[in-house]
Amino acid sequence: MVFLLADDSRHTRNLLKSYVSELDLGDTPDFIEAETAENTLEMIKNRRVDFVFLDWNFNTKMTGLDVLKEIRKVDKYKHLPVVIVTSESDKANVIVALKLGANDFIVKPVDKKSFTEKTIKVINSVKYSR
Repeated sequence: MVFLLADDSRHTRNLLKSYVSELDLGDTPDFIEAETAENTLEMIKNRRVDFVFLDWNFNTKMTGLDVLKEIRKVDKYKHLPVVIVTSESDKANVIVALKLGANDFIVKPVDKKSFTEKTIKVINSVKYSR
């Protein structure tokens, strides 16, 4: 499985990589990383991506929600699992992200237990919906 870690924080990308690597996925996961929203879209269009962890706020004009909107416009990516990872914990923000097509939402600082539960839940829901 190829995980795209899209976050402008190297620390967060490393943490997510560590947590995913500890999951019992059967196969060793592969990782690609993006530091900007624009680079995230390029990676999704040009590389194999099976799962996206997407930051809400990037240090660019585009936000993670802009990326999510673009992803969901393309039929090919309508079912690509996308989990928003952000410090935006306001319930209204969670609702916005879910309405735009996020599969789930993880609040920073990332709690390992919550991360594991939500990631496995999304992976399993995608497996059974195909």
